[in-house]
Amino acid sequence: MSFSKIDEDEIGKLRGRIGQPISRVTPPFYTELNVDAARHFAWAIGDDNPLWMQPSYGLSTRWKSHLCPPCILYSTDNIVSGAVEGLPGVHAMFAGTEWRWFGPVKVGTTMRTKSVLKEMIEHQTRFAGRSFQQIYTTEFFDQHGVKIAEADSWCFRTERDTAREEGTKYNSVSTIPVVYSDKDIAGFAAQYRAEAPRGAQKRTWDSVKPGDLITPLLKGPYTVTAAVAFMQAWGSYAIRNHRIAWRYYERHPKLAPPNENNVPEPPVRVHWSNDFARNVGVPGAYDFGPERVTWMSHMLTDWIGDDGCLRRLKAQIRRHNPVGDVVWCRGRVTDKRLEDGKGIVACEIWAENQNGDTSVKGAAEVELPNE
Repeated sequence: MSFSKIDEDEIGKLRGRIGQPISRVTPPFYTELNVDAARHFAWAIGDDNPLWMQPSYGLSTRWKSHLCPPCILYSTDNIVSGAVEGLPGVHAMFAGTEWRWFGPVKVGTTMRTKSVLKEMIEHQTRFAGRSFQQIYTTEFFDQHGVKIAEADSWCFRTERDTAREEGTKYNSVSTIPVVYSDKDIAGFAAQYRAEAPRGAQKRTWDSVKPGDLITPLLKGPYTVTAAVAFMQAWGSYAIRNHRIAWRYYERHPKLAPPNENNVPEPPVRVHWSNDFARNVGVPGAYDFGPERVTWMSHMLTDWIGDDGCLRRLKAQIRRHNPVGDVVWCRGRVTDKRLEDGKGIVACEIWAENQNGDTSVKGAAEVELPNE
């Protein structure tokens, strides 16, 4: 099987769209953030914070509202989640997001979004040689027209054949599945038993200082079940079934390269099919980029407690996280400042796998009570 190449005319067409709003043809997964959406998204990322799980809990906090996990906004817009335009048949490899929230995301919000192509940047990569970073800016509005967040999100457009045949990024990575000992599994279970959101125990701006470590968070070992769980709450524009799917693939034939049965199936199957993942140059089926960014937000919201608020999160996906990998989410405080009387804390964040390889690198800002 061979796949589409990066075409100069198609690159030119994309550059001509810079600054123009995208024309949506598929609805987002959520248009309204209700109680069920908040709970299902929290389940999907393993986040048991009562702020999202219990409708009455948030009423007693400073927010006086049931809240959603901040990154639930991925489910309200296809573009911020990686459904980029142009270059038909060329793989879109999600690579990161820079989120900016203007307050907590509340249950009961009806969403409207607007996405604009911001930039096309050419790169030479070890993964697939010549690639293009396709960056969009998305704005998120509530039912009253108030902007509640904005984000820059990007994918790398990579040639599948080049990545598989010439890429060097994963030359030293084994395709043999990771097998953990019973002792390892017991250690993961003990870590999960020890984890908990900070909750009502207030973390104040005065109480933190540069150099403080953020409580680490475990994600994994990753399984195909984990991918299914995330898909259930995040959604994907390409996941349809039977008559609806076949008619959609007829309209977009480059979207669904045939599987081993010669049946059209969308490329999102890289997240559960080892064979197809290896066709695009990756050691095996791997997690979703937005999923991993959301894990970093989970670490931060656990750490700041009920009265804190996540304001900014920039996360770059540095490598794939194949099935079997463990991800440890980590961070440290780098700076703090007062901004219009609000206590802002800046953090360095990163994630690493069981071998110490960095899989996420980024930065964040949180608001903590200044009292």
